[in-house]
Amino acid sequence: MRPLSGTTRIAALVAIGCAACSAESPPPETPAEAYEPEQPNRIVRLLAEGQPVFGVFSGDKTAEQGALMAQNQLADFILYSMESGPFDVAGMQAYLQGMVDAAGTPVLDEIPVVLRVPPIDEGGEEIRAKVREALDAGIRSIVYPHVEHPEQAKLSLDVMGDGVWPSDPGGELADILIIEDQTGVANAREIMATPGLTVVFAGPGDLRRAYEGDMEAVESAIQTVLSACKEFDVPCGITAGVDDIGHRLEEGWRMIIVTAPEALEVGLRASGRLK
Repeated sequence: MRPLSGTTRIAALVAIGCAACSAESPPPETPAEAYEPEQPNRIVRLLAEGQPVFGVFSGDKTAEQGALMAQNQLADFILYSMESGPFDVAGMQAYLQGMVDAAGTPVLDEIPVVLRVPPIDEGGEEIRAKVREALDAGIRSIVYPHVEHPEQAKLSLDVMGDGVWPSDPGGELADILIIEDQTGVANAREIMATPGLTVVFAGPGDLRRAYEGDMEAVESAIQTVLSACKEFDVPCGITAGVDDIGHRLEEGWRMIIVTAPEALEVGLRASGRLK
């Protein structure tokens, strides 16, 4: 028997995890086994094709919100954060079930959920357990916040294990880092030199706090991260809105989380993906 694909694992585990939390939920519209795309992780597929990738924040962590987000035909992914608060995998599974109930099992590949986990702890034992739990639940893209040192970048890949793109050209896992502290900016080149990273983000919100609201320093830090991405050929990510998403694409950012829903269409048109 061949291993289950990411979508099949999610569908199976969501069904198990949500049996108690939503006993009356209808079954997925499409059996998971009937949907086997060539590259299940849409993020990886688009990056491998050289296309920019656009995502949205999850909103409320409820099944109802998951159902609502499943209707977003423009988004390439949904960022679901468990960086702080309880690491509630069952709650995440309910959100995924809401997506499946609204749009069928294929939606988990069409709009994959990307999970932001807590920062990497010293030694990595806590984050290893959390990431393993997420991967076992079928999540294939992990975001590690507040990365400051190349050792953390290397550890993130070790925690993910085999199958991370682009180290594995056929891999379906995405290892995504965020640089959002002054130390991380200072070490951006060393971090970026870590072989196998999928995407590295500059985090404007936390950089604003790190530089005490000095927006010139924040933009300088953002450009430092982008420069290191380009030097080491690592796709670079950032948040952007309607007013700056076109400019960020021109600068060379390849993964953008929009701060307003209408920015999705603006970004897709500016990139040429939507006519």
